[in-house]
Amino acid sequence: MASVEDFKKLRDLMVETQLIPRGITDKRVLDAMRRVQRHLFVPEFIRHSAYDDMAIPIGDDQTISQPYMVAVMTELLELKGFEKVLEVGTGSGYQAAILAELAGEVYTIERISELADIARTRLTDIGYENIYVIVRDGTKGLEEKAPFDRIIITAAAPDIPEPLINQLAEGGVMVAPVGERFSQILIKGKKDKGIFVKEYHTPCTFVPLIGEYGWKR
Repeated sequence: MASVEDFKKLRDLMVETQLIPRGITDKRVLDAMRRVQRHLFVPEFIRHSAYDDMAIPIGDDQTISQPYMVAVMTELLELKGFEKVLEVGTGSGYQAAILAELAGEVYTIERISELADIARTRLTDIGYENIYVIVRDGTKGLEEKAPFDRIIITAAAPDIPEPLINQLAEGGVMVAPVGERFSQILIKGKKDKGIFVKEYHTPCTFVPLIGEYGWKR
């Protein structure tokens, strides 16, 4: 079993070889990726691969995203430290942990209750007090806590769910993979005078976003 120091060296190596050479420049994001112990968010039998350049299965046909994709999506959110963030798709809780290092509050929605329970316990045990894990259909958002300064969708949507656009604050930013079932492009959208203005970024492949305003199955 690798030691705490061994895992720290692997995190540093991940940042130096996978993130910086691919254009991640936000120092706060890079520092968060160095701090958060990714190996705690993957199944124990595969922890030796936690810092490899790949997505890792976590059960229930879900994955923990590739480190680079986590960093790209986080950087696109332009977090300054005060924001109220909505994450759709808690999964392992790793992305929520990264967000919690960089924002004020993180509300994260997971439709699979077993994954939500595991993530909630893990995040609490690590010591995060600004993350709130909710079980429901994430495509409907979290209207009772809206508006959100930032929204991140960590599963592939056929289009941006309308409820999430409605729950994004004026001037807010949303990042999501959008496209076909097995091939998407990362979209960054900003709400400007009530209009959701999109930018298109890197191609990507995520598990499908299941829900009323996503894929049905």
